[in-house]
Amino acid sequence: MTLALPALAPVLPTHERWFVESQPAGDWSFFLSPLPLVLTAAVVAVALVWRAVATRVDGPELRFLKPVGGLVPWIPRLLGIHLGVALLALAATGAFITPSIDHLEGAGGNALLLVEAALGIWLVTGWQLRAAAALVLGLAPALAMVAGLTALGECANLAAVAAFLVVVPPGPDAYGAAHPSRAHLRWALLWLRLGVGTALIVLAFSEKLTNPAMAIDTLERYPALDVFALVGLQVSPETFVAVAGATELLFGLLVISGAFPQVAVLVAMVPFNATLLLFGQTEMVGHLPVYGVFLALLVYGSSEETFRSVRWLPGRTARRVAVPAAA
Repeated sequence: MTLALPALAPVLPTHERWFVESQPAGDWSFFLSPLPLVLTAAVVAVALVWRAVATRVDGPELRFLKPVGGLVPWIPRLLGIHLGVALLALAATGAFITPSIDHLEGAGGNALLLVEAALGIWLVTGWQLRAAAALVLGLAPALAMVAGLTALGECANLAAVAAFLVVVPPGPDAYGAAHPSRAHLRWALLWLRLGVGTALIVLAFSEKLTNPAMAIDTLERYPALDVFALVGLQVSPETFVAVAGATELLFGLLVISGAFPQVAVLVAMVPFNATLLLFGQTEMVGHLPVYGVFLALLVYGSSEETFRSVRWLPGRTARRVAVPAAA
């Protein structure tokens, strides 16, 4: 089963709006054409099978990563640093929440950037991060007013980290070690997975599967993204866009599933890091919260005490787990 994910992994994921002129999504005729539909169905099937197999494995799938699980107490502190540095760097470059929103003007725009920078500094300090994270979530209405509702979905990865810190903030000691209850950790990881997965899925549609024109424009400007050409395979731009969108959709679904987090993160980190060679600082700053989430999933997924919390879902799963605990 571990071969299913790498089969679609060669396409490098990137945020087109960060590097080319933004174009509106909504070309559903492309998504409803045969290839995108077939790839989407295959991706959903892979994610379901991936989840079903993972729930039958009682332990971290990559045992040699067990020492990584020792970082568990400090993940909230590290997530706060990732989010804080990202917000501070974005504010310093005149961007609000995401590199693509860099057109703020006037007193209102400057005020938003100052708030963003202040929250970034606050998050880096590690002091009272639950309040700081709640204020980050409070920026959502301003983001919607500036960039529209789609931007909320595309930036859900930042909200995911903030939501995690609201539920599980760092501890009060000098290093911020946190020791949450199992229930709190489960819900925090669920919000983390849902936020990042939602961002990836929305981006798959808003920048690729229903926006092929912008995706093709990005490919024309940055032909190095076409790794098919690098290995001697010639595919049409439309095929490339369909595969790229399906790949991003797959990553989103796997993050939400929480299944085999060690394998999923290690595979996803390859294309996410490869784009740094092409896009540099902008890509690194924009993806900082995602890197933090990947680290969190890898660490929690490597610990015997927390790996089950990574793939936990409310409902029937929670009741099945609760019965033995009560007994």
